[in-house]
Amino acid sequence: MSQTATASRIGAQPHAGEGYVAKMIEEQTAKVPSDVFLWAAGASILGSLALKSMGQDRDATFVGQWAPTFLILGLYNKLVKLQGSE
Repeated sequence: MSQTATASRIGAQPHAGEGYVAKMIEEQTAKVPSDVFLWAAGASILGSLALKSMGQDRDATFVGQWAPTFLILGLYNKLVKLQGSE
């Protein structure tokens, strides 16, 4: 059964596609090499370690929590590059 037929059967609307803003953002972020996000995550971990060794525990926790965000952004960037924005 097609997605449109399934959507109409359950009363939902079919996928409308990407909006203008999403397309523009994805066009720009696709230009960024994927390894930039990996390096940013590593820098976040090292920065957190440095802050922790200086006794700045709250700042270390804050900076350390950036690493998963950078990795997720890198994954999204890679998916956009492989699958396209639509």
